[in-house]
Amino acid sequence: MASYNILLLPGDGIGPEVTAEVEKVAKVVSDAGLAKFEFEKGLVGGSAYDAHGKAISEADMARAQAADAVLLAAVGGPKWANVPYDVRPEAGLLRLRKDLGLFANLRPALCYPALAEASSLKQELVEGLDIMIVRELTGGVYFGEPKEITNLPNGQKRAVDTQVYETYEVERIAAVAFELARKRNNKVTSSEKHNVMKSGVLWKEVVTDVHAKSFPDVQLEHMLADALGMQLVRRPKQFDVIVTDNLFGDLLSDVASMLTGSLGMLPSASLGAADANGKRKAMYEPVHGSAPDIAGKGIANPIAMIGSFGMALRYSFGLIEAADLIDKAIADVLAAGLRTADIKGDAPSSVSTSAMGDAIANALKKAL
Repeated sequence: MASYNILLLPGDGIGPEVTAEVEKVAKVVSDAGLAKFEFEKGLVGGSAYDAHGKAISEADMARAQAADAVLLAAVGGPKWANVPYDVRPEAGLLRLRKDLGLFANLRPALCYPALAEASSLKQELVEGLDIMIVRELTGGVYFGEPKEITNLPNGQKRAVDTQVYETYEVERIAAVAFELARKRNNKVTSSEKHNVMKSGVLWKEVVTDVHAKSFPDVQLEHMLADALGMQLVRRPKQFDVIVTDNLFGDLLSDVASMLTGSLGMLPSASLGAADANGKRKAMYEPVHGSAPDIAGKGIANPIAMIGSFGMALRYSFGLIEAADLIDKAIADVLAAGLRTADIKGDAPSSVSTSAMGDAIANALKKAL
């Protein structure tokens, strides 16, 4: 039985609560004899700042580099609102992405049949929704230099953030999107703002070139990012795989997530380049934040975190059947009527974080 080392970074807010539910599901997979998981735990975000004075320690960065995969829950909260910018909780997340070379962020927007009514859109618009947003994660305006605020001679201040992309960065993220599309509905929508941004001009040129040279069998369309945001709300099921840059990917994936009813439902995967053995550095995390307002109350939705573990099985460990069964277990529990508070809607009651985790683990155990 294969053994995998996973670094757990519960982080802040509801992070430790939802992480605990992942360990229940992992035990079911392990007990079924499919794989063995060895978990280490570290600190990231505000919890790391409190312990070490930085958003992630060098020791935990070393653990992340050595792990077969990293599972991160959430970082941040008002407690750390006034810490220095370079050690803010989010800096730990950005460092993990950069140092591990995690350039490809996969964010599925999947609407479970039982939750179609929970969307803010009409049910017929989202029922059966299955979109994959592929976001470039280590370039663009979040990492470009210069990034600064300067004092001007006239007493004003000037803030500068720099949007920078090189050809190779666009080529590799485009290839990930096209390869994913081949396993789905064979359509890629590339999104940028070539009408007003030079980086958008380059992005469109490079994606078009990668398509023509290596993926002519995949349908490709280009759509300006603002138009795509509108179309996500107007007619979301027209999309299959969406590939876009760091900034627009951040915005558009949050729009797509709410089509499904709750941020608490959606996992994500951040992948690096494959090495000579086909292995990739990888980090998996829910799309939702640390939700400090409900931390410690036992009402957080663990589904996105459990789904992130499922993505780890799929993309890092090749346990496709187990990943599919986790997805099915989540769907079955929802179909049975169990709801956490964020997806309760008009239901008469909701279940706790732990009860939802138990239910999914039990459904998975039956399936296995």
